[in-house]
Amino acid sequence: MTEDEKKARIAELNDELRTHRSQRNGKIIVTGALIEDIHDGARMARILDAIRDFSDFNEDNDPHGEHDYGRVTVDGEEFMFKFDYYALNEEHLSEHPEDPNATIRVMSVLYASDY
Repeated sequence: MTEDEKKARIAELNDELRTHRSQRNGKIIVTGALIEDIHDGARMARILDAIRDFSDFNEDNDPHGEHDYGRVTVDGEEFMFKFDYYALNEEHLSEHPEDPNATIRVMSVLYASDY
């Protein structure tokens, strides 16, 4: 697999988790101050819906073409999502983030101000 093919596969897997909210070896976590708002299911649904619908990937926010980061505004507040890739033991980074059988894909969701 070429580097461009790997990047395209990573973007495809990231989009799958971001838009479908499920994937083998995929997790969505809420971090930072947003944890305090986790009990507001309707608000969390609006945030996740905005992330699902995000499609403004460009050279500025996606320089590697992996769809691994983005920002959305919900209820006047800015949130971000970012992806990290771990080995199956979750102790080290994955050496092959393009391979869903060798990678735990984690999408973190947080207030942009927490980053």
